[in-house]
Amino acid sequence: MAREFSRIDRIGDQMQRELAQLIQREVKDPRLGMVTVNAVKVSRDLGYADIYVSLLTTEELTAESPEVKDSISVLNRAAGFLRGQVGRAMKLRVVPQLRFHFDALQGYSRRMDSLIREAVGDKSPVERNDDSQSDNQSDPESKA
Repeated sequence: MAREFSRIDRIGDQMQRELAQLIQREVKDPRLGMVTVNAVKVSRDLGYADIYVSLLTTEELTAESPEVKDSISVLNRAAGFLRGQVGRAMKLRVVPQLRFHFDALQGYSRRMDSLIREAVGDKSPVERNDDSQSDNQSDPESKA
């Protein structure tokens, strides 16, 4: 039977937690906005870690937006510092090179949500029928 989580997955999860704290507390660059670390994917040989981040803003952002480009460049410049801090915090013998990427999944999910709302309109997602609920409660066979 295979293990639930591999060592690589556990390292990625721990790196995600550590990087989120380090970016929030230690990186003091005014060009860096509110950054969320969405996922960390570590290569099997621990050579590289791809970190997917998103920015918290009110407008839709793409990978070509100037705010995104500035934030990613700041994070890539701070990658050496962050790598050293992560290595100390996690006590890893081999610390992967950090590569930061913009995660556009948040914007995609917002767009899909707006399309669904547009298609459905103001109707409630599930039509409730009070008669069917009272019938199920009074029927003794439905409880079995």
